[in-house]
Parts: sequence; C-alpha cells; structure tokens
Amino acid sequence: MSNKTQPRILVAGTGPAGLIAALALARAGFGITLIGPEVRKDDRRTTALMMPAIQFLDGLGIIEPIRTKTAPLRVMRIVDATKRLIRSPVVTFRASEIGGQAFGLNIPNGVLNDALEVSINAEPGVEWRKTLVTRWEFADDTITAVLEDGSSATGSLAVAADGRASTAREAAGITTTTHRYEQAALVLTFSHSRGHADTSTEFHTETGPFTQVPLPGDRSSLVWVATPAEVDELAALDEAELSRRVEDRMQSMLGRVAVEPGRQIYPLSAGLPARFAQNRVALIGEAAHIFPPIGAQGLNLGIRDVQELIDIVSKNTDDPGSKAALAAYDRRRRPDIFARTGAVNLLNLSLLSNVIPAQLARSAGLTVLGGFAPLRALFMREGLRPGSGLRSVFSDLREQIRR
Repeated sequence: MSNKTQPRILVAGTGPAGLIAALALARAGFGITLIGPEVRKDDRRTTALMMPAIQFLDGLGIIEPIRTKTAPLRVMRIVDATKRLIRSPVVTFRASEIGGQAFGLNIPNGVLNDALEVSINAEPGVEWRKTLVTRWEFADDTITAVLEDGSSATGSLAVAADGRASTAREAAGITTTTHRYEQAALVLTFSHSRGHADTSTEFHTETGPFTQVPLPGDRSSLVWVATPAEVDELAALDEAELSRRVEDRMQSMLGRVAVEPGRQIYPLSAGLPARFAQNRVALIGEAAHIFPPIGAQGLNLGIRDVQELIDIVSKNTDDPGSKAALAAYDRRRRPDIFARTGAVNLLNLSLLSNVIPAQLARSAGLTVLGGFAPLRALFMREGLRPGSGLRSVFSDLREQIRR
C-alpha cells in the first residue's frame, strides 16, 4: 500500500502513545496527520517497556540510538513492606527462568520522547499540526478535526491518543467509568552507593506501591505512591531528609541514597470506557485505559493497542474507520484491556484494604506464586505477552506427550 496524497488517518495527541501510533501507521503506508503540541521536555518519569514492546519499537528504529541511556530489567521483585498481621513472602521473578536475558528496558520518558520526535520529524508520511483540536465533526465516511489555529484536518479514522480526558472520545459519544483514588505518586530519580544489579523492586505498603526501577549506572527512578497529603509532605522535604526517607523505606537495600533535583506529583485514578472504538474514533493509550502505576503495564498496553490497530486498518484500507473495522478493534482489545486494568486495580485495592480476607487472599496468591516455579513462569510470560504463558504450557504438554 502506498501513501495517499491526502492524510487518511488523524492521530490526536503527542504523548508517547500518539507519537508511536503516528510513526507506526505511517510506516504501514498510511498518510497521517498528527495533531498536538510540541513534545513534553519536563517529564521526569521513566517507562519500563517489556521485550515485546521493545522489539516493536526497535523495528521502528527507536531503540538502538538510545540503548545506552536505558537499563535492562533482569530481575523484578515484590516485597511486602506493610506492617499488617498478615504479610506476604518476597517474590522474585528472573528473566533467566523463562530463557530471557531481560524482561525489558527502563527508559526515561524524556529520552523516549526525544527519539520519537526525531523519527516523526524525519517521517515523510506524517504531517504534524502543532496545535489543539477545538471540536470534531462527523460525516458518513469522514471525520474532521477543527483546530485552534483556524485550520482543519479530515480523515476516515481518528486515533484518540489525547489522554485520560480525551476530547475525541467524548465527541465520539463513548462514555467512561472513572474512579479517583485517594492516592498520588511522587516521581523522582536518585543515586545509590550499591549497584542495583538490573533489579526492580516494588515495595507494597498500606498506601500503595513504592517502586524502584534501575537506570544506567548506580541510579534508579522511583514512583512513591501514598496519600495526597503524604506525597505533598514528602515533596516539600529538603534533599537530605527526602534521601533519608527513601533509604529507610528501601531498608538500605541500595546503600546510601542521594535524591537528585526535580520532583513531580501525579494524582492517581482509574478509568475504563464502555467501548474502545465508535463513530470513526479508535482509542489508544490513556484514552482507552487508566490505572495506577503497578506492574509496568501502562505504555506496554498502549503499544499493543497500536499493534492491533495497525493490523485491523491494514485489512480495511478502503475505509479504516468503517463500522466493521472499529467493531473488530473493540472486540480484539477488550479481553486484554479488561484483564490488565482489572488485575492492577484489584492489586492496588488489596494493598489499601484493612479487611483480613483480602489480606489473606493477596498473601496466599503471592505465596503460591513465589513457591511454585511453573506458575511463576506462566505469570512472567503472560506479563510479557498475553496468551504466551498458556501457549507455553500447552507446548510443554505436547512435548511431554510426544516423549
């Protein structure tokens, strides 16, 4: 398929999901109008991308130029740091258990965004309108974005990558169930005197996860989830006191800690739309799923949105925004998104719950997971790619039968 003279697909949103969608759809042969402001330069978060997502981005030429600025995730560990009566054992996941060198890479968002921006600017199939959408207009066979700068853009499909408050989703008439948690996340970077050994540790606390993820050298990123009041208090501390708090919460696992300048706060919420596509609008990224930062799922799920969308529109080149194409996308994304958002929200709620049965269930689940290697391998494979764990089980069974 060759690029068309006029853009056929509109991509609204210039976060990582929108940039990846625009680039990948253009490489698939579609003419793209990307709509959104300049890429953020102040995002201090990092994103843990699993190997299937890394391989997809590597195919787009994104990973190799930035590889030295990333850190591999070879070991992932869950530590129960609550002070409750019922506590879970430490559970450790090693990529080597399932034949891999690493689960994925941890990438600073600024580094990823810069690499995507360079590729977008060099991609002839993408026209970037650096403005915002004021309203959406719908016709039988097209959708039009009316823009703040007075211009407009028309295509047969709009990809809504415009975030959790997506105006494209709202214009398409897709309702969303949302829930705001009494939690916020403090995001920062710190150095430490001991090496992290390419290990990420997620400490579970009564107010949410405290997650350390490795960066190159003796540095790590941190997402500290707590009540909004506690997060505000932490963010107001001087660097020496905050460093002491981080080291204490980590049980000095990485030795002496030194918090680096720059902290950001993000309120936590959850959201799930009634549909993932409708009225010539397909949802990806946070327009399609919002959940707390647990288990490295966010952008990994968004990249799977993009992969599924490319597969479907490539089979519907005459009209990628047709009812049949959007129904197929909705059907394909529903099981994955429902399973991931449900699991993450359930785990977060189990951390916050003071109810004994909930604590027992969580502890029992982690105990079995930590002590039973085949189940742990299944869990790890499913975390990388949905369905791969079950396929591996059936493959092993067939191999045993043949023997």
